[in-house]
Amino acid sequence: MARRDDYEYEYDEHSIVVTKNKQYAAGVPAVLVSLQRGMSQMGATRTAATLAKLNQRKGFDCPGCAWPETPGHRKHAEFCENGAKAVAEEATKRTVGPAFFAAHSIDDLLGRTEYWLGQQGRLTHPMVLRPGASHYEPIEWDDANRIIADELNALGSPHEAIFYTSGRTSNEAAFLYQLLIRSFGTNNMPDCSNMCHESSGSALTASIGIGKGSVSVPDIENADLILIAGQNPGTNHPRMLSTLEKARSNGARVIAINPLPEAGLLRFKDPQKVHGVIGDGAAISDDFLQIRIGGDMALFQGLAKLLVTAEDAAPGTVLDRRFIDRHTAGFDAWLDHIRRVDLGTVVDATGLTIEQLHDTAQALIESNATIICWAMGLTQQTHGVATIEEAVNLLLMRGMIGKPGAGVCPVRGHSNVQGDRTMGIWEKMPDSFLAALDTEFGITSPREHGLDAVDSIRAMRERRASVFMAMGGNFVSATPDTDVTEAALRNCSLTVQVSTKLNRSHLVHGRTALILPSLGRTDKDVQATGKQFVTVEDSMSMVHRSRGSLTPSSIHMRSEVAIVCGIAETLFGPGHPVPWTSFTADYDLIRDAISRVVPGFDGFNTKVRQKEGFGLPHPPRDSRTFQTETGKANFAVNDLVWLPVPPGRLMLQTMRSHDQYNTTIYGLDDRYRGVKGGRRVLFVNARDIEKLGYRDGDHVDLISEWKNRSGNIEERRADNFRLVAYPTPVGNAAAYYPETNPLIPLDHVADKSNTPVSKAILIRLEHRP
Repeated sequence: MARRDDYEYEYDEHSIVVTKNKQYAAGVPAVLVSLQRGMSQMGATRTAATLAKLNQRKGFDCPGCAWPETPGHRKHAEFCENGAKAVAEEATKRTVGPAFFAAHSIDDLLGRTEYWLGQQGRLTHPMVLRPGASHYEPIEWDDANRIIADELNALGSPHEAIFYTSGRTSNEAAFLYQLLIRSFGTNNMPDCSNMCHESSGSALTASIGIGKGSVSVPDIENADLILIAGQNPGTNHPRMLSTLEKARSNGARVIAINPLPEAGLLRFKDPQKVHGVIGDGAAISDDFLQIRIGGDMALFQGLAKLLVTAEDAAPGTVLDRRFIDRHTAGFDAWLDHIRRVDLGTVVDATGLTIEQLHDTAQALIESNATIICWAMGLTQQTHGVATIEEAVNLLLMRGMIGKPGAGVCPVRGHSNVQGDRTMGIWEKMPDSFLAALDTEFGITSPREHGLDAVDSIRAMRERRASVFMAMGGNFVSATPDTDVTEAALRNCSLTVQVSTKLNRSHLVHGRTALILPSLGRTDKDVQATGKQFVTVEDSMSMVHRSRGSLTPSSIHMRSEVAIVCGIAETLFGPGHPVPWTSFTADYDLIRDAISRVVPGFDGFNTKVRQKEGFGLPHPPRDSRTFQTETGKANFAVNDLVWLPVPPGRLMLQTMRSHDQYNTTIYGLDDRYRGVKGGRRVLFVNARDIEKLGYRDGDHVDLISEWKNRSGNIEERRADNFRLVAYPTPVGNAAAYYPETNPLIPLDHVADKSNTPVSKAILIRLEHRP
């Protein structure tokens, strides 16, 4: 790989080097990589100053994942390798300004990789791509706001505009963004939750009345049993490993359920401890259940069947009938259904042995405090909602909601994805929220439900929407069916991207396109009343401050709050009931308004200034109160669904490399899986490679096959992937996204949640010509 002065990172996918996959996560290599990335992007002084304030009480929140801090036990180095990479990317000294865009046309940039684009640096100036132009050119903020206002006001209906939000956006910016959108007259608010944990929210809301996890870090540390399903904490939430290590030292049993033997599910070498530097580290999992893709629903139903059988053999020893009778509904129908589950089918669906099922069931019986954690391995399935409902059923039958050390733990991805939803970024917010918003500001919020991510792409494709604005993120690379998504965005009259770094979404544009450069978490935010801070909500409903300290790369960059308010002032003109100018000047005023609109935020400004911030109410956890239609926690009855793989085919799951976070590519090495120098790899069991007539190292094209609603088979292609023999389940395969996003049909979505099914794509392989 060669490096040039303008950070042109060139590489040859044919030069990929493959070694053995790692048996542990973190350790000294993680420290060295963190320092190397920081030094190359920020320099020595900036690296030391920035990392010292990462996830500290008087510092800034990590722009990476949403894993919470351990209350009262914050370390001096409270970050992981990928957190350090995220900070290095944001706090880089490299910049992308008018001279860069003058030197690089859109066609030139379209030929670059996502990795190359991200390595160029921070966006520094507002830029516009005018109709028919080949290059972006600088534009003044007032002129950019006028283009947005004119395009929005020219629409035949507010519903012809779509407003996307990434999980990076702060609570304050998200609240104002949804306020702008609803003041304009639509609920078209797709967000990154639509692509990841929407299935969790749908399932949990129906089962326990709130779409959030019910546990805290102390709960995990004091659990008896922790099931981790469809999640890879070593790469996606590395700080979770410290919590799991503490739980195991306290006597917890940890069972990992995953198609791949991920390093972070095996051992953890904490570089801040002696045994993590010179020793073997700590085991994370007591058991590893290598489940087939899509088999988790069958596993949970099979375990429930075994627990019911054990209760029948010894009445009163397994089920928590007191909890069931007082706090649940639908138990009898569920019990009748679960008794009919066939364990032979469960074995076929999961690929596990009957002995593994019995051993896991016994662990559930012996545990007095059980937590089930999960991520996208469960949510991005056609039956993702039902699978999570079955996980909740397993907890409800044992009374494991609303007691210490027990509960549900959907592990969220981006740093404030949960907070954005709390602040109203949802196309289906309840009327109680909208009524409170209207009372506070004297507006009339639309009640018609808006469009989520998949439906937004459909609307742009069909020209029912023509203005697209994204508050952060990389919509093109985060969504499925890449060719369809790109064609849809190109149908728009205007696309607007509020961004910190260059990405492909800036290059797939409408007739007119704007890039608006925003401050990041690391940047100092000074407004008319002085230095400001913002807030975020972590994966366990804790709200805390985040305050950057670095001087922004350019005076032309604005905070997300200032960007939203500037657009609103131009769009609505003087006399609008929302005090946009005042909100820009003083973020405390935004938090005061939030305290009167959003449940649980009373006294927001006071409580968030406490040392650890504050926790939001969670009725099932706090008082075993379930705000469902029945007033109780609901057992769900679901027909068993699993994914048999036809002969000559493989079931593909998409996933991250260890050198990326969501769509941001930090580098080309997946240290944990033994891949170096490239990303177009397909991990396949060695037996499948031989059976299909290939050899390890061959290059193949991937063709997905999906039966649409008409019964016809649709095919999509992604070319030139190197086969890597890997210990996946037979019949299963794995590869990185966004390279494999073109294989996912737009209409291949989860029931109820409409989440793209990125973890179950039927593919065949073809020899490269």
